Amino acid sequence: MKIAFQMDPIQSVDINADSSFRLAEEAQARGHDLFFYSPDKLAYDEGKILALGHSFTVRRVQGDHAVLGPETQVDLSDFDVVWLRQDPPFDMNYITSTHLLDRLAGQALVVNDPFWVRNYPEKLLVLDFPDLTPPTMIARDLETIKSFKARHQDIILKPLYGNGGAGVFRLDVNDRNLTSLHELFTGFSREPLIAQKFLPDVSDGDKRIILVDGTPVGAINRVPAKGETRSNMHVGGRPEKIGLSERDLEICARIGPLLKEKGQIFVGIDVIGDYLTEINVTSPTGIQELERFDDVNIAEKIWEAIEGRLG
Repeated sequence: MKIAFQMDPIQSVDINADSSFRLAEEAQARGHDLFFYSPDKLAYDEGKILALGHSFTVRRVQGDHAVLGPETQVDLSDFDVVWLRQDPPFDMNYITSTHLLDRLAGQALVVNDPFWVRNYPEKLLVLDFPDLTPPTMIARDLETIKSFKARHQDIILKPLYGNGGAGVFRLDVNDRNLTSLHELFTGFSREPLIAQKFLPDVSDGDKRIILVDGTPVGAINRVPAKGETRSNMHVGGRPEKIGLSERDLEICARIGPLLKEKGQIFVGIDVIGDYLTEINVTSPTGIQELERFDDVNIAEKIWEAIEGRLG
């Protein structure tokens, strides 16, 4: 097959952690041809969806892991699979790319399905499952957020469309910074904020569960660094081996059929204690850590799901 990756520069990824690199590596091992382009090189031109990028091969040599061919413009309708894999923020640039990739429907399989990536961003899809999540509020108005904090005392406040743990704050019962943080956030962004009741179980880790075509295939536990509330590996969280609990399987059984129906083939959900906090569909990570801990080939399972959809 011909496979295109829409992603941030592949030349700068960490080959021991990046999920897109691992997906490319497995695709190459299966005999597929690879093409890379960055989101700013995607274009609509008189009915065609074009991309300016490079054919490439990968190898596990840090710093010399991607060999790029000459820059070429391609018609993405000529490809079998297009991966939507650039990192958030989930801004208008990201949203526009999903609209353009929508136009490949019936010509190329876009993974994850861009229509539902656009309509199911990480912190919003969980709102469909309020009984699985901690108390949650989405608001921009300061007094409304203050009311939520007064009810729950100890909360997490973060940008609605952020990623990687950036801009995540814990505001406990003694905090005096809510107004200042609100001024900071609203000073540079028109987006709402999301607040959730703080879950003390985060000290034991924030579990990342990987689902392939709606089925859980394993999990890693991300433990916060000492003195940190955030467990994201981008900010020093430590990955640990962990299994799936009965509660994890219950959560997956509830959300899995919807993810499968909507073409969300590779998804990473976040679970703290007994609560679902995020459903990551834009550019989930964690498969390399899971493969090492459990000695499984998750990338293979993902490609088998894609090949199955293509018949």
